[in-house]
Amino acid sequence: MTVTIKDVAKRAGVSPSTVSRVLSGHPRISVETSRKVKGIMEEMGYHPNIMAKSLVSKTTNSICIILPKPAEELFSNLFFMELIRGIVTQASRSGYDVLISSGANEKEELDAVSRLLKGRRVDGAILLYSRKDDAVIDFLQSNGYPCVLVGRSDKYEDMLSVDTDNVMAAYDATSHLISMGHERIGFVSGPPNLIVSRDRLQGYRKAIEEHGLESRPEWIVEGEFLQDSGYRAMSFFMNLPNRPTALVVVDDMVSFGVLRGLNELKFKVPNDLALVSFNNIPLAELSSPPISSIDIGIYHLGYTASQVLIQSIQSPNKETGYTNRFIIPHRLIVRESSMYSPKK
Repeated sequence: MTVTIKDVAKRAGVSPSTVSRVLSGHPRISVETSRKVKGIMEEMGYHPNIMAKSLVSKTTNSICIILPKPAEELFSNLFFMELIRGIVTQASRSGYDVLISSGANEKEELDAVSRLLKGRRVDGAILLYSRKDDAVIDFLQSNGYPCVLVGRSDKYEDMLSVDTDNVMAAYDATSHLISMGHERIGFVSGPPNLIVSRDRLQGYRKAIEEHGLESRPEWIVEGEFLQDSGYRAMSFFMNLPNRPTALVVVDDMVSFGVLRGLNELKFKVPNDLALVSFNNIPLAELSSPPISSIDIGIYHLGYTASQVLIQSIQSPNKETGYTNRFIIPHRLIVRESSMYSPKK
């Protein structure tokens, strides 16, 4: 038999309206009464009707994560798994449930997030990507829905966002290779429509220019954030008549593809080609050889994004005094893949 608010109220010796106020966190309910009622709820196995509660409070205590591509492809990259872990951990601690939304293309993503927000199934959204001219971001901003972007937006500079300084991170990665004596340094990039790809490419170019090194178009290859992109890039790079001696790679998963391609071609890392990557997922340390990588604090990116979104939901008009853009510090973790100075 289903336990109701009236059953809880009768056992606790209070009115049903008092039980409702306990559920909503009403400030006039004493700590003693709140503890007593919640204890009886637990004893009786009472679970509040979330749908009914949301109709009264006009909130759902749920947020959604908008994935940038079909889930089966995305979850092959441990970066997103760790990012989502940070989001879910903080949301759970704040009493929020998390829904995940994805689509095969931008239209499907837009349809999915529109259904969730217009249908009042979630209170806000976290986007795990930032694209140039993004229709999903346009929809969220034009309708005033609470949202946080992991990354940054060129179009909406005042949009709530949590990010790494990707320009400086790539600058630091490239500068490390230069400090090891490399002068011919290539770059394996991600999709050009993603702002993270553009920012990391910008940081690489800035370091090359400031150190007076040569930059060649054939030393820059674009792809996806997948192992296969790194694997395919090696067939191209290692057949160049004047190939790089080192690479900056946009993502650790892409680096695994680079290592696989080099191994099949009988080249050694770092002796034949040194590399530095991004994200510092746990497997980077366990690869052969261990990969030097920029640690961008993936878990903290997700945790902070969730925290910022929930604060904006609970206090939509509150002036925090802080910038809308939160930057998580990065650091270079040097391992064997870059610890080699090329012969002059």
